[in-house]
Amino acid sequence: MSDTDKDVGATIEAVAQAIIAHADELTELDSAIGDGDHGHNMKRGMLAVLDDLEVLSAKPWDEALKAAGMQLVMKVGGASGPLYGTLFMTLGKTLDTPPTRAGLVAAFDAAIEAVMARGKAHAGQKTMLDVVVPVAAALKEGKGPAEIAAVAADACAATRDMLATKGRASFLGERSIGHIDPGARSSQIIIEAIAARFGDVK
Repeated sequence: MSDTDKDVGATIEAVAQAIIAHADELTELDSAIGDGDHGHNMKRGMLAVLDDLEVLSAKPWDEALKAAGMQLVMKVGGASGPLYGTLFMTLGKTLDTPPTRAGLVAAFDAAIEAVMARGKAHAGQKTMLDVVVPVAAALKEGKGPAEIAAVAADACAATRDMLATKGRASFLGERSIGHIDPGARSSQIIIEAIAARFGDVK
């Protein structure tokens, strides 16, 4: 096992604080096309992660991601807990330590496959996958943090014009068009927080 990386705790904290700061926005987005609890649920999960930050910070990247993912599974309600928990836990199971670009690409691909299997979904259905799949492609293309954050922002914005065919929003049919998907937005927030830690994103 490699030594711990000082960036682990700071990155996890940045992600958690970013979601907490946008909890009301996420709740508002979810109120339009879902149950209205996405922001509240994600905030609860990230507060649990912060409560465990000292322990997580002492772990290598792979172990910290798996532990954070487990917290999200246990603390975040609805579909988001299992999906984000699966994303983080699979990243941890697959990521090399210390992380490399190639290792991150492979881990992200594995995590997306796991989320697709868990949610029985794919890109184009107005979900978090509509952000994380383009981000994975940007990673493979060798894009830097600022470019990856821009890809995530554009992908999130694009969900506004999508018809939801998965999840609670799919019950609205055509009325789901015109609203940004809350899961896509929370994914964008997470990607942006990570990019800001490792690049020139403000």
